[in-house]
Amino acid sequence: MTEQGGTGIRIGDDERERGATRLAAEVGAGRLDLVEYEERVGRVYAARTRAELDAVFADLPASREAGRTTARARRVPPVPPRVPRGLPMAAAWVPWIAVTAICLVVWMATSLGAGHPLPFWPIWVAGPWGVMLLLGTVSGRRACGRRPVP
Repeated sequence: MTEQGGTGIRIGDDERERGATRLAAEVGAGRLDLVEYEERVGRVYAARTRAELDAVFADLPASREAGRTTARARRVPPVPPRVPRGLPMAAAWVPWIAVTAICLVVWMATSLGAGHPLPFWPIWVAGPWGVMLLLGTVSGRRACGRRPVP
């Protein structure tokens, strides 16, 4: 048995998903609170016919308005945050200076605790890294083969 206007037509999962998405948009617009949303989402997923689905939205603005905002949101892909291509070479030295200073402080503290200078191990941290930074600074190249941004 079908109702007037074809509202007795059965719906599928796609229509239910669109209904749930629309309800989420209505919560975002402030038309529904979370308790109403949960109750209505349950009714949307339980709906078998167009009439049952339409009853969930009977007191909300026409779906055309909500559909327009959700369709627009679906069409426009999210914009990823702008990631700079690279930092100025001077900024690449800042972490090296900080790590080298920490290593020197640790080496001095352990040497003082031992009562004599221990082997100068910070050279193995600062040396290779510093050489690579120096080569990059002199050649004007960045890590991973990138050139500085003009």
